[in-house]
Amino acid sequence: MNTDKLLLLSCCAPCSVGVIEELSAQHANFTVLFYNPNIRPAEEYAKRLTENKRICLEYGVPFVELEYDPHTWDAATKGLEHEPERGKRCDVCFYLRLRRAAQYAKENGFTRFSSVLGISRYKDFDQVCRAGQKAAESENIPYDTTNWRKNGGEQRRAALTKLKKLYAQTYCGCKPRTSLK
Repeated sequence: MNTDKLLLLSCCAPCSVGVIEELSAQHANFTVLFYNPNIRPAEEYAKRLTENKRICLEYGVPFVELEYDPHTWDAATKGLEHEPERGKRCDVCFYLRLRRAAQYAKENGFTRFSSVLGISRYKDFDQVCRAGQKAAESENIPYDTTNWRKNGGEQRRAALTKLKKLYAQTYCGCKPRTSLK
């Protein structure tokens, strides 16, 4: 009997849809987790949440939403407001979200956790993996470093986003604090 149970952190439906499709086809035992205190404004958060739920429902995949607490993200990234994409703010943001995913995974009987945070070509996959490994060590649960972007993953993600008419945002969610309300 396979007791492997994966928790998959998702930032948005376009980034996760290809992975959800692949894992579903493999009959993997997994749950999608939505923990994104970085997304602003709240209306944007709601759109991404709704689309993630829709895709999970379509594939019959369990979905968990954790608290939306942008104040935690603000405190963690204070002083890094003007960091460029792939800079120090991303290090902090990825670690914050992945550590919370690791905590949830450990508390709820998962054997490992992973994320789709590195599937976008705009993100640094190695940077995401470093944060995932650090979170794994802090919570003593393995982080799966599968590069979902490889072997046609990026192309499948794009095709499914169009096919399923997913809401595709134009930014990761993190905005400089000076432009937030």
